[in-house]
Amino acid sequence: MEPDQPWHAAFPAPKTTEPGSFTRVEVLDKLRAGGIGRDFILVDVRRNDYEGGTIRGAINLPAQTLFPTIPVLYQLFKNAGIRHVIWYCGSSRGRGTRAAGWFSDHIEQQGDRDMQSMILTGGIKGWATSGQDYVTLMDGYVPEYWTQFQP
Repeated sequence: MEPDQPWHAAFPAPKTTEPGSFTRVEVLDKLRAGGIGRDFILVDVRRNDYEGGTIRGAINLPAQTLFPTIPVLYQLFKNAGIRHVIWYCGSSRGRGTRAAGWFSDHIEQQGDRDMQSMILTGGIKGWATSGQDYVTLMDGYVPEYWTQFQP
């Protein structure tokens, strides 16, 4: 990879470029209904900008190191009965969408009709700036960090 290439140039482009999505209201409802691990998991793919907190129970798997681990992650999630893998980054328009696309491609290659790879619309920025209902479900929430993203 050339030094001026983006990090993802080292990996194939996902075939799935517009994965499905959940709104933050839908994810909030899922969290309130029983939490992570019942049938869904949240994956925060931020690395350098992993600041200000994350959604409670999410796992952090930086996008820059994700691609080679997808087969193992798929098997772990499948064995755990996960039906929805919900990816997010700052906005869910870059790394989150790419990760969801790669994972969706892998699910399709497995012939799996039960698991879905989705993005969280608006990413962590949308979540952390949407009010008390959302920030109470964050670990490591730093209010000062999120003020830069307030309208």
